[in-house]
Amino acid sequence: MKRVYKITLLLGITMLVASCHNDKAPNYQYFPNMYESVGYETYSESKAFPNGKEGQLPAEGSINRGFEPYEYENSTAGYQLAKANLKSPLDSLDRNSGKGKELFEIYCISCHGAAGNGKGKLVEREKFLGVPSYKDRDITEGSIFHVETYGLNAMGSHANQLSKKERWLIADYVLKLKSQL
Repeated sequence: MKRVYKITLLLGITMLVASCHNDKAPNYQYFPNMYESVGYETYSESKAFPNGKEGQLPAEGSINRGFEPYEYENSTAGYQLAKANLKSPLDSLDRNSGKGKELFEIYCISCHGAAGNGKGKLVEREKFLGVPSYKDRDITEGSIFHVETYGLNAMGSHANQLSKKERWLIADYVLKLKSQL
C-alpha cells in the first residue's frame, strides 16, 4: 500500500511540474521592458528623443553644476574693465595670506619667482622668457583675477585648476608681493 502512495505521489509531482511549463505562453514578467529593452546604436539618431538627434539639449538659460559665471569677456576690453571695476568678494577674515602663499607656490612660483620678480625656475632655465616682474606692472586685484581666469600671452588659464576663491586668494597674495618689491 505504501508503494502505491509513493508511486502516485511521484506521478502527481511529475505531472504538476510538466503542466506548469509552456513555451508558447511564458510566465508574466515584472517590468518586461527592462528584460527585453530596445537596443540603440551608439551615437545614432533615435526616436527616443524629441529632437530626433543623439540627445537632449539643456534647458535654455541653465548653468552647469559647479559652474560660476564670470561677467567679463576674454578680450583686451574685458581685461581693462576687470582691472578698473572688479573687486575681491573676500572679506578681511577670508583673506588668508598663508593659503594664498601656499597656492602661489604651487601654481605660480615656477614662472613668476618667489618674490614675484619674474625670475622663476622655468625662466632661469630659459623655458619661458619675458615673464614680467610685478613691480613693473600696473596691476589690480581685478586684473590679476582676470588673467588667472583667462590667461594672458604665454600664461594659460588656471580656472580649471583653481576655484574662484583660490584665485582671489592668489590675487591678494600677489598684491602683497608687489608692495614688498
